[in-house]
Amino acid sequence: MVATDNFQKKSEQARFNLAAYLKERQKLCDTALDQAIPVVYPEKIYEAMRYSLLAGGKRVRPILCLATSEMIGGTLEMAMPTACAVEMIHTMSLIHDDLPAMDNDDYRRGKLTNHKVYGEDIAILAGDGLLALAFEFVATQTPKNVPTERSLQVIARLGKALGAAGLVGGQVVDLESEGKSDISLETLNFIHNHKTAALLEACVVCGGIIAGASPEDIQKLTRYSQNIGLAFQIIDDILDITATQEKLGKTAGKDLKAEKVTYPSLWGIEESRAKAQKLVEEACLELAFYGDKAVPLQAIAHFIINRDH
Repeated sequence: MVATDNFQKKSEQARFNLAAYLKERQKLCDTALDQAIPVVYPEKIYEAMRYSLLAGGKRVRPILCLATSEMIGGTLEMAMPTACAVEMIHTMSLIHDDLPAMDNDDYRRGKLTNHKVYGEDIAILAGDGLLALAFEFVATQTPKNVPTERSLQVIARLGKALGAAGLVGGQVVDLESEGKSDISLETLNFIHNHKTAALLEACVVCGGIIAGASPEDIQKLTRYSQNIGLAFQIIDDILDITATQEKLGKTAGKDLKAEKVTYPSLWGIEESRAKAQKLVEEACLELAFYGDKAVPLQAIAHFIINRDH
């Protein structure tokens, strides 16, 4: 019976056109983000914010937010402000991560990084502007028919995900670990569970919260997102070694140059791929309860480990 269920599930995923789904959702997100930041005085800061926010990208995070909302029973309209907010926060983290004081990168999404175009001072402020706008956007743009308590929970989750208990904390340990060859797997997991997976988890869980997820739903969504977050980072580490700058849209081989401990440096490329595959399979099992409604999220999980940039 279990084998039959697995076959049916794989058949459902095979029939689902992920490429068309991602293209459609990416377009919706791009339109909403474009409308979120009109250029007014002082024009330079809005232009700098828009430069990085609208520079392209797969929009995986906002799409995860929207897909989760729909799976739980919500709508695109109710989740779109939160989806925009997570992309604003993600873009802020990229702008700041690329600064000379951090990872010091010249390219992002195939374009010059924000500080290379606008200078370090405006780049820092553009990140700050996006971060502030993210919270304002959830508070003011979430439809009135969504209970205020849900928006408050989303704001609290997002704040924790990017603060010292999340992304910021992960970045600190990452910076402290550069050039050290004795970094343990425990420390590496801490870095990426906070630096990468925390925001991915917030994207998924906040999409569920805004749609009215129960505590049991949130437990399933948390386990799903933690697994795909770690898988995402493992694949990122592999691509830093195997992909070209043209494919990545950012400098390749950066981790090796910075003498960072990565999953491939601990396990090798093949074992790293196998572990990422196992994480995705476990993530998909967490959503089996939701049946067909879970197919988009399960398909995105597989997309994460099969991407080439």
